[in-house]
Amino acid sequence: MNKDSLLGKWEQLKGSAEKEWGKLTKDDWNEIKGDAQILKGKIQERYGLTKEEAEKAYEDFKAKLDK
Repeated sequence: MNKDSLLGKWEQLKGSAEKEWGKLTKDDWNEIKGDAQILKGKIQERYGLTKEEAEKAYEDFKAKLDK
């Protein structure tokens, strides 16, 4: 799944993403609006992860969705 497909399918994927990263707030989700870079930054911030860990968490999530 690339950035364009994340944006295009955001409303369908948002529920799964909210379950995956429950620490993100409504304001976070409103700011993310399907932008993968913002999502990774918010994951990093809210979960206290390194940039690499947040990237891996995002990639693992995408891999689950692609199955």
